[in-house]
Formats: sequence, C-alpha cells, structure tokens
Amino acid sequence: MVTLLGIRHHGPGSARSVRAALEKLRPDCVLVEGPPEADALLPLFADPEAIPPLALLIYLPDNPQYAIFYPFAEFSPEWQAIRYALANKITVRFMDLEQRHLLVAHRPDPEQSPTPVFPSSDPFQILAQAAGYSDSERWWERFIEQRRTTEGIFSGILELMSALRAEAESLGQNEPQNLVREAAMRNIIRAAQVEGYENIAVVCGAWHAPALTHLDTDQADETLLADFLRSIVPDRRAGSSTGQPAVSLIPWTYDRLARRSGYGAGIDSPGWYEHLWQSESNIVEGWMVKVAQQMRAEGLEVSPAHAIEGTRLAETLAALRDLPLPGLPEVEEAIRAVFCFGDDVPLRLMYEKLIVGQRMGKVPLAAPTVPLQRDLFAAQRRTRLEPSATPQTLDLDLRKPLLLERSRLLHRLTLLGIPWGRLQSASGGKGTFHEIWHIEWKPEFAVNIIEASMWGNTLLEAATNKVQDEAGRATELPAITRLVEVALLADLPEVIPPLLERTQSLAASSTDLSHLMDALPPLINISRYGNVRQTDTALVRHIVDELITRVCIGLPAACSALNEDAAQKMFARIRAINRGIDLIEGMGNGDHTQAWLRTLTTLATLSAGHGLIRGLASRLLYDAHADDETIIRMSLALSPGAPAADAAAWLQGFLHSGGQALIHDPALWQLLDEWVLSLSEASFITILPILRRTFSAFSDPERRQIGELARNAGSRLFSTSEMKLDPVRGEKALALVNVILGATNDEER
Repeated sequence: MVTLLGIRHHGPGSARSVRAALEKLRPDCVLVEGPPEADALLPLFADPEAIPPLALLIYLPDNPQYAIFYPFAEFSPEWQAIRYALANKITVRFMDLEQRHLLVAHRPDPEQSPTPVFPSSDPFQILAQAAGYSDSERWWERFIEQRRTTEGIFSGILELMSALRAEAESLGQNEPQNLVREAAMRNIIRAAQVEGYENIAVVCGAWHAPALTHLDTDQADETLLADFLRSIVPDRRAGSSTGQPAVSLIPWTYDRLARRSGYGAGIDSPGWYEHLWQSESNIVEGWMVKVAQQMRAEGLEVSPAHAIEGTRLAETLAALRDLPLPGLPEVEEAIRAVFCFGDDVPLRLMYEKLIVGQRMGKVPLAAPTVPLQRDLFAAQRRTRLEPSATPQTLDLDLRKPLLLERSRLLHRLTLLGIPWGRLQSASGGKGTFHEIWHIEWKPEFAVNIIEASMWGNTLLEAATNKVQDEAGRATELPAITRLVEVALLADLPEVIPPLLERTQSLAASSTDLSHLMDALPPLINISRYGNVRQTDTALVRHIVDELITRVCIGLPAACSALNEDAAQKMFARIRAINRGIDLIEGMGNGDHTQAWLRTLTTLATLSAGHGLIRGLASRLLYDAHADDETIIRMSLALSPGAPAADAAAWLQGFLHSGGQALIHDPALWQLLDEWVLSLSEASFITILPILRRTFSAFSDPERRQIGELARNAGSRLFSTSEMKLDPVRGEKALALVNVILGATNDEER
C-alpha cells in the first residue's frame, strides 16, 4: 500500500497533518521528496545537536559554486516526517531526480529553487480568484493550513490536485522537468516495493501527488529519463557529468527562508509560522504578547490592554471574514490599529524581528564537512564568537588576548572571501588598540568556505597560501604593501618577512611616483600596529622614511601640467598621504611633517599646477596653521585675471573638507563673495556645476550657516576694517577679568 501525503513545503498546517497521518498509518517505509544523494545524512536529523532551520547543500567538489540548497524548518512537513521515521526506527529515504544531472547541465543559482511550490503558471490562482482571494498562497493557507482537523485532508488534496493537473495539461502548462522528476520518484517508490515494504508513506509537494498514483509506468518512465539524460548538455566548466556531488548540512536562517530561496521556494513569514507550529492554542493571544514585548524592547509604550484589545479585534475580523481563526493579515491589521494607531512605521519594526524572525540553525558536529569548516568551528569556540543571523557590533580591544584572537579570525576570513565581519573605522579616538566590526553570518558562507578550502585545511594555512599566491602574481608596489597590511592584520608570520623584503626591493627600484604614493598609506598604518600586534615594524618604518622623502622631492614635478582626470587621482593621493603624515606626527616624528609642509607650500604656489591641487595644498596648510598666506593665495586664485574654471577648481580643492573656513574666517568669505559678484553671466554659468558640487558636499548645518552669510553680505559683521576701541571702558572690563582669573598686579602688567 502506498499512501500519498501531498503537502506545502514549509507549511505548519501540513506538518501537523503529516505527523498525525503517520501516527495513524504506522508505515514501514517513509519516502520524502528530496535529493537522493543526501540519504546518508538522514540520521543527522535525529541528532539532538541538530537545531533547525538547516539546509542540505548539494555541490560539485571541484566547482563549489555549482550548488543547490534544500532548507528545512521545524515546521517543514519533510522535517517532521523524517524525525518521526527516525524516532520510530522506520526506514526513511529521499526521492527525486538525482541532482548531479542538473548541476552539470547548467549553473544554477543556489538561491533559486529547483522546483516551486506550484508550477510557474500556478493553476491555483484560478481557484483563489473564484473563492474571492487575491492570491493562491492566501487561499491555500485558509483552506489547508488553518484546518484544525486532519481527517480526509490528504485525499481531498489528491482529488483537487488531480483536477488541477488535468486542466494544466490541457492548457500545456505542465513543466517538462516536473515530469522527469516525477518519473524518478516513481522509480524510487517501485524500488521500495521490490525490497518488500508493504506500507509506504510518500511525503511530497501537493502538485506531484497525482503523478505518483500510477506506478505501472516503469517502461515509460525509463524512456523519459533516458531521453532527458541524453538531452543534457553539460556545462564544461562544471567538469564531467559522471562526477558525484558532495552533500553537507549547513545552518540556515529564517531570513533566507523568507527570500523564496532554495528547494521548495520560500515563505513570507517564518517567524509567524514557527509560532503557529509551537502554539496549539491561544495563538493570537501569544502573538500579541510577543508583539507587546518587542515593542517595549524598542522603547515604545505598550500596556497589557493593547494585547487584549488587539486579540479581540483580530478575532472579530476573522469572524467577519468567515475564517476559522485569525490569519497573519487579520493580526497585522489589529496591531496596526491598536498598537500603532494606524501608523505603519512601528509595524515595520516588528516585521524583521517577529514576522520573519532572526533564528539561525545549528549543525551537529557529526555532520560531514571540509577540514577548513572544522577548523573554523574550533576557532569560533576558542574565541567564543558564535555565528548569528542577528547583526552585531563588536568593539575589540586588541590589548586583550581573546579580542585580539577574534580580530585575527575575522581578518583571515575576510582575506579568504568569507566576509563574516566588516571592519569599520575606530571610534572615540581609540587608535590602533581598537577595532569596530559589524558581523552577520549568512548561510551562503558555507559555499565560500568550501571554495576557500582549496588553499588549505586550516584558516592559518589557507590564508597564508592565498597571500603567497597573490604575492607571486603581484608586480607593483601598492599591491605588495596591501598584502603586507593584510598579512599583519591576519597574523600570518610565515609570509610577513618575505613580503617586507620584496616591499623594500620594489620601493628602491620603483620610479613611478604614483606607485610610491599608493604604497605609503598602508605602510604607515603597518608602522602604527607594532606593539599591539607584537610585530617588529622597524623595517617598515625605514621604508616609510625613504618613501616620504622621495615623495616630497618628486611631488611638485609630478603635479605640473595635469589634466582633469590626473588631477582628481593626484588629489586623492595627496589627501591620503596627508592623513598618514598626521598619524606619523602623532607617533613623535616631526621631521616628516616639516618636509611635507614645505612640499605643500611649493604645491600651493606652483604656477603650472592644476587649480584643484593648489587649492588642496592651500587648505592643508591653512588647517595645519603652517603660514598666514592663505588670504593672499585665495586673492590670487580668485583674482579677475584668473580663468573662471581654474578659480572654481582651486575653490573646490580648498573647500574639499567642508565650509568651516568660510564660516569662521570673514576675510575668506568676503573674497569668495566679491569673486562671485565679479563673474560675468557666461562665466558663472560655466563654473556653476563645479560650485554646486563643492557646496553640496557640505553638511546641512554648514550650508545653512553659509546661506545666512550670503543673506547678510555687506553688513559690518563681516567688515575687515579696523575696529575702534574705547580704552577707558576696556580698563574697567580688564579689572573685572583680573578678579575672575585671580591675576595679581604684576601678572596684569
């Protein structure tokens, strides 16, 4: 006897019905729609350490990017069927077309389902529209998922699907790949019968159920499968079609489950479905309590009365719509009205954390995986940094061994193309002793880990080998210095000495000033890490000293006669080096600062220099309080004889870091105001885009203050004429100041 249990993938109502049907049937074999290659992993589903959501990962070992995910949640009917069979020592297997044929036929998107819940034409839409529903998912949930009784549900589904398939076939809407997959399923059912199983339960997508009722089509099925295999055109990049794919079990998240990704497509509200599965009664009341707790955690005022009234409203809406119990639309409407007073903004706060949910599964240690993944597991346990689907911010004090080890782990993963964390700039002036990371684990990192395993079996080995490979292919100084910085941050001691030697060699032989300038910022950063990362950076400091000297000597000549594109690139390089010089000055090296300021002075007065570069140099000197000639330089740059475009470029360079200089220095503002007033209409229209781009980069408060200056132009507030002082009144004020400061008569003199 073969009993067909047609289900909706990830449907809690279907999962409950399947569980009840299996309890009643007591089968001797359970066949579950899924990849046959994963049969060996089925015992892991009963492991106490296996916490859903999880996903089977099917991939080609030689090309891990050829992969498909098969996700399972606690409320997935397939998960419940497998767990039931394993708990009762019943034979359980997957049934479907072997994925190796599909993996080599084309390169699938791992996020794309190999089969939707229903065919793309969705004949359920006809039923939904006839019943007054906007979409078939809503209809299915109303009549199937929300049923409180399971009696006769699967026979009803089978009858309904048979009618729909007949209609779809008459319209030519049945997908050919579905027919091939169903032929493979029938073969597996027949094989189970041959083995002597007499009470077989088949758990499959509802659409497939009618196709599995007739098992006397073995000859036709073999022909269909043979034709399909002959029609496959292997993707040559995937390798031989005879290769067996590898299978692994990986953590999944509700966020990914909600993206209609992976086998069986996705669902819009995993968090809500989990609540439906876990709550046999008081479903709405429990949900309203969760909403109230979450809104309180967000700092919103919510009382028990809100939960009570929200429950009443949801139940009333369900009664008005002739529903057996409130669904998510009724619950959302009640929350919007009672909790949010019609405002959607607080409701959107609830969507990600409650309706979708932030749960992440956990894989048992016995799950097969590559050695690199096992080393990562060990590193995560050692650093007490467990993966989580919830975004987190880490403030790592690198003077503490545990936090330094976390930093090394995150840097090694980033180097290997596994961006678990993204490094942010340090805050609060914490310098090199602190790193700020934003971390969020994503299921697709499982594929990245498999791809990275080609470099080695441990994180240290893999990161070292990858850096060595990149260093072997790098021919320019900036690329090598970037690798030096990466190797230092990731703590790869084996590659740092040879990289430093190569850096010194390239620095000595390089004649391209742009390469020297691009190499300086990472080298300056490296020279700052020293003590905190227990690394000898004396050689780096020597290289930095040499490069700064060469840059200061060669920069004026390199900045002569630049076109617009070259000036923009040089502009960025000069800014980067200026930031580096500031860092070196903080380390007590003032010689470089003085040499750099002399170079900037030369650039600011370079007659053949681009206006953008001259303006930048003038601003850097102004900010460093290096001289008092800024007004003179600005007067020359904005003089009537200067081309308007060159003057605008100078202004763009001078104001690159903001408008505070204009706001707090009336003389600079007056020069700018007079220059703009002196422009002809044609000149003003020509330079307007540059001015607009320059001023649009200012902050809102700066633009507001500059607007006030423009409105008050010409008032005495901005006059540069000498102010007349009254010495008698000044003496009276001075006496009071002396009292406040406690100054003596001698100090006053």
